[in-house]
Amino acid sequence: MATISAADIARLRRMTLAGMMDCKKALEEAEGNFEKAVEIIRKKGQSVANKRADREASEGVVLARVSDDGKRGIMIVLNSESDFVAKNAEFVGFANQILDLAMKSNPADLEELKSLPMDGVTVGEKVVEYIGIIGEKLELSAYYRIEAPFVQAYIHPGNKLAALTGFDRAGLDQQVYKDVVMQVAAMNPVAVDKGDVPQSVIDQELEIGREQARREGKPEAMLEKIAQGKLAKFYKESTLLNQDFIKDSKITVGQYLKTAGDSLKVTGFERHSLTI
Repeated sequence: MATISAADIARLRRMTLAGMMDCKKALEEAEGNFEKAVEIIRKKGQSVANKRADREASEGVVLARVSDDGKRGIMIVLNSESDFVAKNAEFVGFANQILDLAMKSNPADLEELKSLPMDGVTVGEKVVEYIGIIGEKLELSAYYRIEAPFVQAYIHPGNKLAALTGFDRAGLDQQVYKDVVMQVAAMNPVAVDKGDVPQSVIDQELEIGREQARREGKPEAMLEKIAQGKLAKFYKESTLLNQDFIKDSKITVGQYLKTAGDSLKVTGFERHSLTI
């Protein structure tokens, strides 16, 4: 049997992120051959992934970051089965490695991110490999990208909720950008303004309004007017610029932006939450 040194184990651990004992066992089985040892660890990951394919991975982390020039923001979601794993430093570190790669490569979508090379395999294959290390189902489930003259990111403590918000200009008080992205995180708007709400959503809200009024026994002639009133309330509660500002409910977010400096505009946002 080949002699396995601590240095060999540490090297394999750096290559695969596997635990020390797993690396030792893989090297012993491979008789010191690193390529075979890596393949053993990867096959273990695929085996565990197959066994746990029907499990629900609803925990995990949501991480977001902005490029050095402030013009691009990226957010990823790496799911796990348990909150215990989600809080594990190595799991969070692995998620940050994926985010590092996404920031560097700027993939167009989730599938492109999964296909990027990472440690001799693709990101998707690396996630499967890591399943064998963690021992439960993992899933790289979401990827978001925003590009704008200025992007602000926010990650809520605990890594369960994050948001990105794009603005039409940089250079204002940093607190303004933070306030707006935290509004997005806290209040979960569906669109920036009324005109950005998809027609399908508008139609659905109107139909809900009509049906509610009908069940309340309102006259048929009044249903459309009542539905329009409920739609106006929906705009107020669910579009960013029309929401009450969380730090001062006497004004809307749109009014706050007008006071921030030459009517700062929001170009778009993304939000993801793992919490109910």
